[in-house]
Amino acid sequence: MAILLILLGSLSWITTMFKSGLRYSYGLGFWGANGHDGIWHLAVIEGLIKGNFSNPVYAGEYLKNYHLGFDLFVALINRLTTIPVLNLYFQILPIIFALAIGILTYKFVYLWKKSKSGALWSVFFVYFGGGWGWIVSLIREKNISGESIFWSQQAISTLINPPFALSLIFILLGLIFFIKYRETKKLSDLIFTSLFFGLLIQIKAYAGVLVLSGLLVLSLIEIIKDKKFEVFKILISSLALSLIIFLPFNRSAGSIFVFKPFWFLETMVGFADRLYFPRLYNAILSTKGIFSLKGVVSLILSFGLFVVGNFGTRIIGFGTLLNMFKRKDWKDIQIYIFLLVIGLAGIVIPQFFVQKGTPWNTIQFFYYSLFIFSIFSGVFIAENIKNMKLYLPVSIGIILLTIPTTIGSLKYFYLPMRPPAKLSNNELAALNFLSQKEQGVVLTYPYDINKAKEAESNPPRPLYLYESTAYVSAFSKHQVFLEDQVNLEITGIDWEKRREEVLDFYSNNIKLESDNFLLKNNIKFIYLLKSQDNNIDNNYSNLQRIYENDEVNIYEVIR
Repeated sequence: MAILLILLGSLSWITTMFKSGLRYSYGLGFWGANGHDGIWHLAVIEGLIKGNFSNPVYAGEYLKNYHLGFDLFVALINRLTTIPVLNLYFQILPIIFALAIGILTYKFVYLWKKSKSGALWSVFFVYFGGGWGWIVSLIREKNISGESIFWSQQAISTLINPPFALSLIFILLGLIFFIKYRETKKLSDLIFTSLFFGLLIQIKAYAGVLVLSGLLVLSLIEIIKDKKFEVFKILISSLALSLIIFLPFNRSAGSIFVFKPFWFLETMVGFADRLYFPRLYNAILSTKGIFSLKGVVSLILSFGLFVVGNFGTRIIGFGTLLNMFKRKDWKDIQIYIFLLVIGLAGIVIPQFFVQKGTPWNTIQFFYYSLFIFSIFSGVFIAENIKNMKLYLPVSIGIILLTIPTTIGSLKYFYLPMRPPAKLSNNELAALNFLSQKEQGVVLTYPYDINKAKEAESNPPRPLYLYESTAYVSAFSKHQVFLEDQVNLEITGIDWEKRREEVLDFYSNNIKLESDNFLLKNNIKFIYLLKSQDNNIDNNYSNLQRIYENDEVNIYEVIR
């Protein structure tokens, strides 16, 4: 039963990734977030393969305020195996990650609770957990979808965020060695526990913060209660490793978070593409900045909708916390406390802090809460429902209410034959040509959001009309002067001025000034779609066209 469940769960997850990055008649296709997030990772990985820690989409800057762990991992595998990065990212690693998370979830829960039933149910929720957005979608649009109506992605989308998936593997491995360390007190188990927890900060910073918080609370309780320092040893070792690998790349990481209470609650009820509850939204706004009973009630109701709506059937996981207080085994309670701190912190932090420029990014703290309560839900069913006379119908009901999110997301986002985004054969050929040239900075035309909106109704859209992505860097394997404004915003880079400079260059017919711009910024190549090219080689004296096809012109700057 466990093997079948893990295989089914893995298959559902892999479906979100496997088709992306493959060759079709129109070129490479990209489904879901892979048309942006996946392209960014490809660009970073290609740079790391060359031993380059530069920002692939902002020439002259090193990567900062970014966790490199997953990308380094893929780059290392590529160097060892020579398997193309495209296949590693979209086809091979998703299979490994999906299977590993299911197997490790089962093993951890079984080691902790000695319950096969609890382990099976936990695996079910980890793979198929979903919210109540599908009910809202069914009522409004007569279809089953609505995965992120309450803001958070659900279990089905785990693999489209590979650093998140890898962080779950490290959390589970850390938990397994933590259980072993409590039994054996062996130095090797202490080292492995600290290693897996300590490396998290560079795989997914959100996970590192949450796990270190859990260790801090648990160690303080242990010191006060038992005057022991076993967990404290893990905390200090994990924290030391985290600081060593985190600080060199993230010295200004704290400055990218902004104190903005209840942003997710306000936008959840205020945005038309989310839950959209205008009366509740207006109630919140009308009392903003003024303490009132109406405002407090509005926020409490919104918070309740946020939690219940995202948790779905996993809301039963809160029931297992009642059992925690009945426990007499301190080792059992330790796991509860550790997981509970992670789960609650993941709920609370996004309620007060957002990320500068891209506020929605902070919702990733909440992903870990959903994961933790998936495990709690499995344990609760095994301990409280399994022996009930109505166990079978209750189980069927839970399953039927849980899986619609998975079915809806697969149907509407990942199974359609035509993807929302593509990289055409002509662009692929041009970028492949450029990838064989000597390394140099590439200048592209800035992303045009207005033209992208005009192309929305005609999928698959070319990547340059889909989103501001890192695709030129990813597939040319060169550093680009300015690309992927989304990730520049996320990593805290002030890119607007550079964008204006690039637009001025393309609109400037004064040769000397334009030539100086290219030389000053060490630009070696210009990559332009023909729809963007205005006979640029006739306007500037130091350009030579080195490649042309039906869609693309590539120029080299002659020095």
